[in-house]
Amino acid sequence: MKTCFVENDSMFSVGLSDLSSSSSVSDKACVVWGCVLGGSETTAVFKADDDLLENQLFIKTICLGEEAGDEMHVVTVCDGVGSKPLPIATLRHCMPMISFSSLELTPPVTFKLCTGKGPVYISGQHITLNPIEMTADEDEDEEKEEG
Repeated sequence: MKTCFVENDSMFSVGLSDLSSSSSVSDKACVVWGCVLGGSETTAVFKADDDLLENQLFIKTICLGEEAGDEMHVVTVCDGVGSKPLPIATLRHCMPMISFSSLELTPPVTFKLCTGKGPVYISGQHITLNPIEMTADEDEDEEKEEG
């Protein structure tokens, strides 16, 4: 899984494997994630590597771009199982942004701009946890409390 970042108007990408090899990151990694819906790109898929890590995507903000027309923009999300798309944001120039305190999604998920031409920006945090190490740590904590 590669995640793109923009810094000083240039784009670069960092893979989770690059983060996990760092000694400062233990069993948890948090990476900023984002996408743009609009023009010919009306869908974006977030999927994690097929590994033993637990992956969560927390959506923080969905907002209209400055170039967006004065029309209704509806963004939907559906899971990778083929469920019915669920609207998560309806934006217009009078309400150009929505913030979420905790919209937690489990990959894979697909975002789609159903109405409107965009651009619509979606930002969030991709969090990975190693459930095996977390379980071992929890077991050690329980043993300490009992002993």
